[in-house]
Amino acid sequence: MELDHIDRRLLNLVQSEFPICLEPYRVLAERLGISEQEVLDRLEHLMKQDIIRRLGGVFDSRKLGYKGTLCAIKVPPDRIEEVAAVVNSYIGITHNYLRDHEYNMWFTVLAQSPAKVEQILAEIKQATGIEDIINLPSKRFFKVLVNFDVEDNRD
Repeated sequence: MELDHIDRRLLNLVQSEFPICLEPYRVLAERLGISEQEVLDRLEHLMKQDIIRRLGGVFDSRKLGYKGTLCAIKVPPDRIEEVAAVVNSYIGITHNYLRDHEYNMWFTVLAQSPAKVEQILAEIKQATGIEDIINLPSKRFFKVLVNFDVEDNRD
């Protein structure tokens, strides 16, 4: 997909300067010199083209009082989709992916307390019948901010 100059500027703005206000798309439109509806249409088109996978805030879960953990589970290959559906049914699951390893499904859990994390894991064990889940609570915070500058200065 070919991105024009406005698409590129819009992508840069939503990554690094998304307005925190009542009408953020109107503000973006003013910065770009286009209508608010055009901003929304362009974002929708970029999402349909898989240029944008997700548009949303990134919060520091620790400051909100949440606890995070990385978990690994041994899932029989023929049960991957079934177990993934159980794991993904919890709102606190932020990532779930497969690895080529004995523990082949890895996921992260964010919850209000360690006890809530344990409750979620117990429920996953009960729902799947799989007892072998490794729980690796986060001890240190590592955050990498990545913005992709997609603006082409030749435009």
